[in-house]
Parts: sequence; structure tokens; C-alpha cells
Amino acid sequence: MNESRTIPPLRFAVYGCQHGHIESFIQAMKKLGHTFIGIYDEHPIPLTYETAEKHGVPLFDRRGSLDAADLVGCAAANDEKIDAVEWCVARKKPIMVDKPIVLHRDGLRRLERATEAEGSRIGMMLTSRYKPSIFTLRNDIAAGKYGDVVSISMRKPHRLTPERRPAWFFDKARHGGIAVDLLIHDFDLLRWLTGREIVDVACTMTKKLLPEHPTFYDVVTASAIMEGGLACQLYSDWHTPTRSWTWGDGRIFVVGTRGTAELRLEGDPGLAVMDKNAYISVTDEAGFAIESVDAPALGIVEQFVLHAFGGGEAGVTHRDILLASEAAIRADEKATFIQ
Repeated sequence: MNESRTIPPLRFAVYGCQHGHIESFIQAMKKLGHTFIGIYDEHPIPLTYETAEKHGVPLFDRRGSLDAADLVGCAAANDEKIDAVEWCVARKKPIMVDKPIVLHRDGLRRLERATEAEGSRIGMMLTSRYKPSIFTLRNDIAAGKYGDVVSISMRKPHRLTPERRPAWFFDKARHGGIAVDLLIHDFDLLRWLTGREIVDVACTMTKKLLPEHPTFYDVVTASAIMEGGLACQLYSDWHTPTRSWTWGDGRIFVVGTRGTAELRLEGDPGLAVMDKNAYISVTDEAGFAIESVDAPALGIVEQFVLHAFGGGEAGVTHRDILLASEAAIRADEKATFIQ
């Protein structure tokens, strides 16, 4: 039986609707049988109005209207998300937030205090953990399929479409920058896939686009050293062509003492044949294989609801959120910026 069925119907709302990622939260909640009651956004953008119209819900003109919700989803401007978290925590109201929640050390300290507050239930949409191929890869690494892992590399180019982005997106003080915004998924996956902590990071950012936005950098490369000497490389950019059929060509490469793995997550034309969970391995024991994959029993939103209202295990813990956020902020702090 689906465990989340033990949770009675909830009323949920959205605090800040500035990014399309919130749609997956809304859809997941509605699929679980919960009722969407409205959106509060102090500075609405076209997406805000479109989302309200699509789902037939009102735009609240005051934040207090969110008190009627049992649970809140948040895709506010990046520099305003920690305010939403603190508001919900003060009311002991669970909140699921799109990444990143915080952009710098001061925000990280505020987030840490929020996680320590009595009754706080904070989630972050670190959705990569829930992709079937990544979920299966983690299980295979834990089972020793690839021996001792010696290297992990991740690539995540992104499509920018600047005409669809709100103005705050191009201001590093409000957006956080490419490392904080995009690499937080990868730092989280490094810890989750390996069970090891990040010891140190190095980072470089370069800029080729949008000279009218001097603090917006469009390429980032980072290296991370994990416990036990595991060397990892991370790359992301905003250079996926406008006419690409997907947001970017995401890949994960794992090298171990007994084999290698490659995940083709998005963007590869071959995925039309192998589906969007292409998992390729070469091992000493079995040679080349296209692996079958298994999905986790619960989705990220479903698991958060069960945790917040049913006492179930948190799929992404407060500690996970803090450590992924700290690693991304550390990468930004240590970055070399090249124009």
C-alpha cells in the first residue's frame, strides 16, 4: 500500500512563484489528493499569473492568507526564500523549497537556526536523488558493483532563455550565482552516492554572455575532494542551444577499481531509444551492459508529506540541506572569476 494514503487531505499554498520548478511540486501535491488554495507573491511575474490561472487559484494580496494552508511550497526569488522559511517555521508550518534556499554564510546561519527550531519541517527539492537511474546507481555503488570508487564527474549544461527569466535572476546578490544555483544538486549527490563528506572544493567561473549583467557568470567548473581521497569534478553552464529539445545534456561518470558507469540523464539523442534513464556500465565481471533501473518507492514531495504529517523518514534531511548548501556557498566563496 502507498504509505502516503494514511495522510488526510491537506490544503497547500505557494509562497513565491518565480520559477517553473514549482509546477512539479503543485502537480505532485494534487496527484496525492491535496487541495491547492492559492499563491502569495509580493512581486508577481507573468509565470505567477499563468500558474494561478492554470490551476484556478487566487493570488493572495497578503502573506497572512497562507495561514489557511497546512503546507507551503516555495519558489520565491532566491534571496527571499530564507524569509519564507523563517515565516513558516515560526508558525510550525512545513515548507518545501526549490533550491537554493540560501546564497551566503549569513543566510546559511539563518537556515541552521531555522532547522533547529522546535517543530521545524523544511524540505528542499533536491530532485536528482529521485531519478531512477541515479537511485539505481547509488544502490550499485553501495553493493560494491564498481569496487572502490576513485572518481565521479558530473556535467549539467543548461538552456538559459534569458527573455523568460525575471530581472533578479541576473543579479548575483539576489540569484546567488551559477555555483550556488546549479551545483547544489551535484554536491548533494556526491555525498548521497558515496556516503562520504566533502573535505575541500575549488572553483572557477567564466563569463561570455550578457555583458549588461556584469555579475552573471555562465560557466562553472569545480573540483571536490571527498573523505578517503575521492576526487570529483563538476561542470555546469548556461550554453545549451536555444533550439535544444531539452534543458541540457546531463551526464554522470563514475570510475571504480572494478568498473565504470555512465548515466545519460538528458539531451542525448540516443535516449529516444534507451529512455530518459540510460545507465551504461562496463565491469571486470560482466563487461558492457545497459542496466535496468528501479524507481524509489516514493517521490520527493510524497516522502516530504509523509515525513511532515505522518512521522515517516525524511528523504532529504535538514543536515543534507545544510551540507549541500554549505558546499555550494564554499565553492562560490573560493571561486576564481574570469571574464
